[in-house]
Amino acid sequence: MPIDPQAGGVSGSVPLVSGIVFGAVAPHGPIAVREACTDDELELAAATLAGFEELARRCASTAPETLLVVTPHSAHVDRAMAVVVAARMEGAVAGTDGRTIMLECEIDRELAALALDGLLDAGVAAVGVSFGGNRRDEAVMPMDWGTLIPLWHLGARSDPRLRTVVVSPARDLPAETHVAAGRALAVAAARSGLRVAFVASADHGHAHSPDGPYGYDAAAAQYDELVTRLVEENRLEELVHIDPELVDRAAADSWWQLLMLHGALGAGWTSDVLSYEAPSYYGMLCASFMSDL
Repeated sequence: MPIDPQAGGVSGSVPLVSGIVFGAVAPHGPIAVREACTDDELELAAATLAGFEELARRCASTAPETLLVVTPHSAHVDRAMAVVVAARMEGAVAGTDGRTIMLECEIDRELAALALDGLLDAGVAAVGVSFGGNRRDEAVMPMDWGTLIPLWHLGARSDPRLRTVVVSPARDLPAETHVAAGRALAVAAARSGLRVAFVASADHGHAHSPDGPYGYDAAAAQYDELVTRLVEENRLEELVHIDPELVDRAAADSWWQLLMLHGALGAGWTSDVLSYEAPSYYGMLCASFMSDL
């Protein structure tokens, strides 16, 4: 399967392997989308916009067939993770001064079913969620910004558009359960026979500014520095040791998705932090994980 060099690929061909072929930490604030930004915001988030563009190039170079997004902003289910089993998703994100981006995508229903079964088989509480039409093949799930913004960059607008699977973590389940969930999703990806990019949709501490909705707490910078260092040094296994009180004080929005990313990837990956900044009240990190094989 040749890679289109115009899509940011490399020369040669992609090995015929299935399962997780790429890992990403991707931000999901509207300021991370060029089309939703004012000129001033483009300057504020310049590092993130450049990081996201590089992340998109690296993702395309691995030629994924499906994007598996774990997002904190889709369906919330008490004591269970949620897997979208509708046929499609569609949604919009409002930027500044009336700038709005809209997106729709097809759900990879076969992989979604494997993901749901895999979570349950691994002993992880999980449910399938849909919306609207009572027939799943007619149902259209609202697309949250935690899904839309990574997809905007990473393939849902490509030709052909990549299908997606969307999974929500459950913050009332232990850290170790999220790691186990990531492993189960990786097994499901391998069983699918598809090349899958695993995307942890994640903004980090949300208490960087006294003017933000969560106020200011020095824990936000502390948490962001710690997480960025663990990603950069490829030590995701240490995420389980982060104090939940620090996560709470930082108003972090990433710990659970990163734990799932750790479980999905395991060993054998090279991490690279492409950008980090906190241009408003929350921190944004772009990072890639490329297979060593």
